[in-house]
Amino acid sequence: MFPKHLLLLVFLCTCVPALSPLYGQEEEKEDKKEKKDKDAYKDLLKDAQRQTGLFNVIQKEGKTYFELPTALLEEEILVVSRISGHVKGLNFGGAGMRSRPQQVVRWQRHGEKVLLRSVSYNSVASEDLPVYQSVKNNNFEPIVAAFEVQAYGPDSATVVVDVTPFFTNDEPMIGALGDEDRKKFGIKGLDKERSLIMSVNAFPSNVEVRHVLTYQGDELPDNAVTGTLSVEMNQSFILLPAEKMIPRKYDPRVGYFSIQQTNYGLDAQRAETERFITRWRLEPVDMAAWQRGELVDVKKPIVYYIDPATPAEWAPYIKQGVDDWQKAFEAIGFKNAIMAKDAPTKEENPDWSPEDVRYSVIRYVTTEIQNAMGPHVHDPRTGEILESDIIWYHNVMNLLRNWYLIQTAAVNPAARTPKFEQEVMGKLVRFVAAHEVGHTLGLPHNMGSSPAYTVEQLRTPGFVQENGVAPSIMDYARFNYVAQPEDVGVGLDPKIGVYDYYAIRYGYLPIPQGNEDSVLNAMVKEKADDPVYRYGRQTRNGHDASAQTEDIGDDAVLASTLGIANLKRIVPELQGWTAEEGGDFDDLEELYDNVIGQLRRYANHVASNVGSVYEWQRTSDENKIVYKTVGKEQQQAAVQFINQQVFTTPRWLINEDILQRISASGVAAKIAGLQQSALNTLMNTDRLNRLAEQRARGTEAYGVMDLMNDTRSGVFTDVNFETTYGRTLQAAYVDALTGLLTNEDVTADVRAGARANLDAIEQQLTTGQSAENALVNGHRAALGQQIRVALTGLEVMRGK
Repeated sequence: MFPKHLLLLVFLCTCVPALSPLYGQEEEKEDKKEKKDKDAYKDLLKDAQRQTGLFNVIQKEGKTYFELPTALLEEEILVVSRISGHVKGLNFGGAGMRSRPQQVVRWQRHGEKVLLRSVSYNSVASEDLPVYQSVKNNNFEPIVAAFEVQAYGPDSATVVVDVTPFFTNDEPMIGALGDEDRKKFGIKGLDKERSLIMSVNAFPSNVEVRHVLTYQGDELPDNAVTGTLSVEMNQSFILLPAEKMIPRKYDPRVGYFSIQQTNYGLDAQRAETERFITRWRLEPVDMAAWQRGELVDVKKPIVYYIDPATPAEWAPYIKQGVDDWQKAFEAIGFKNAIMAKDAPTKEENPDWSPEDVRYSVIRYVTTEIQNAMGPHVHDPRTGEILESDIIWYHNVMNLLRNWYLIQTAAVNPAARTPKFEQEVMGKLVRFVAAHEVGHTLGLPHNMGSSPAYTVEQLRTPGFVQENGVAPSIMDYARFNYVAQPEDVGVGLDPKIGVYDYYAIRYGYLPIPQGNEDSVLNAMVKEKADDPVYRYGRQTRNGHDASAQTEDIGDDAVLASTLGIANLKRIVPELQGWTAEEGGDFDDLEELYDNVIGQLRRYANHVASNVGSVYEWQRTSDENKIVYKTVGKEQQQAAVQFINQQVFTTPRWLINEDILQRISASGVAAKIAGLQQSALNTLMNTDRLNRLAEQRARGTEAYGVMDLMNDTRSGVFTDVNFETTYGRTLQAAYVDALTGLLTNEDVTADVRAGARANLDAIEQQLTTGQSAENALVNGHRAALGQQIRVALTGLEVMRGK
């Protein structure tokens, strides 16, 4: 027998020769794989088209391949999905509209597959902290798509994947239709045979893919006879900045679009929310010179290119709207910070494309939409705005025509025509362009701006020319509708105002790191009590009547009364102003309907004061109230206005010179709609509940029964009983009250007030009947029966 140590030696000696062939086989296998990979890459490139960029694009035999650098894997890339080929009726948009929210993805290799994963920034923590791993584990990134590796580039520095199916299938992340669209249009599915990639362009910082998605459906928005809906999409893959911009804190007292994150890495004893504004990265080229107070250039200015499709007569005015913001940046020491340029021609720059993320473009869209939009693309990590394409709809000029004529023609001869002179329309185009550029700078609507100026100031010659109709062009304060014919020399137009300068200062003033929060807070507190610097957020059916759309001035009743006086002046003139040789009456009808729409706005401006609470954005260190209830007298005056101007039939609208030219009938329905709108505003559920609470908190406050009594006195008048318009209003009023009886969203006091009001109406209906008017008697009987049925049904329901 051999000793144990000799046995071990023998064993090792006999095993060593066996290892050599094994290692040799592995090396041979790797050599063959590398050769295969090289051959596959070489074969793929043969007769193929290849573009270099953020990642390379290879196109061959109807297929599209992405050649992804391994160094790019795991990097974060922004994906922006836009509709580039729009279909009429598809949505509120047009070419250039986003079909999906912007998203962050990363390419990730896993064995012989490349995964496309979606990245969220809702929850964050510093990678240097232990809690980061928990945040990552609890926000697991979904796999959007998986691709087989088709080939490896030289030295395995790139991986190649076939992405054709990703753009020709119905991928939810980049699709054209949402769930509601599919239901609305009766979509049966995507036809892959008629879905294809149209073009791919690779740029240094982004890759752009245009592809067509073809759907089959039964209720299509256009060309329904074909059963086909084809939409062209543009997908932008954008590399996020390697060096993150220092984010700036959001302050609710200054209006900015913002991003919000839950940061688990902060020194707080809870999940703390951080919020940062969206803004461009503007940095002075010479910080020392800037600190000395000199006006300096910025390293990378904001440049807007004018879409080559823009009609030549309007391009200069759009450019002026962009350049108007230069003075706001000059006020903080930046020159040439923002500018507009004509898009280069093919001869000047053959590689220029409006889809290239390096260029921001004001896109001219030919649809019937009467609007303009100013969206932007931003880094979700910091809020840095990377690019913006303003959507400019051709038909916005029709909207401007209607606004300007209806609101200013009583005092403005230039507006008394259905087609304005080019200079007049150009001025209006410039205003809208400046407003939309404001959005792209990060500024949302500031609906709380317009009350800062009094009605008296707006009627003072020279004031509006210097200050605009509101301190902010971001308010929906259109034109000076309170100006009266006797106000000679008064201004009419909005402009970039003092609040806008202040907001730009907050967002873009360079501030040394370390004391930014204290500097910004001091900046805002300094202006906290001055109404021209107030920010009022936009809300629908909101509680704050001082933050409304389309209003101007500090007194809604007075401003609307003056506005109505001007409407009464222009209605008799509309037929003459719109008459043209051989023309029809379409303009006359459109402008007449706009008069009614403007009156509806005035009524809602006033009615919104009922149950209203003024809101000021405050911080605790200011030691001031945030909410203030509108006074009782002001609310009473608002209801009295509605009674006089709306619930008493506005017979000045019943102009036979117009009605006999535009339709066989319909004015009764238009007036009913006007009155119903004001009634709905007053009887809004939240408003009624606030009235009940206001009375509960103070016996002198305007309450639910005050509103019920005041509106009943305005609706159930002798005159209203005698007219079709009045009886229609009375029926709508009873409908509104009976609906409140079973409305589970209103308080007990609101239901009690509705019942008490119905009792009072029923008692009024049983007296004063006239045997000479069977129609009025029938109306009284019908309303009385409706009330009794409603109250009886309520008792039965409660008995159960």
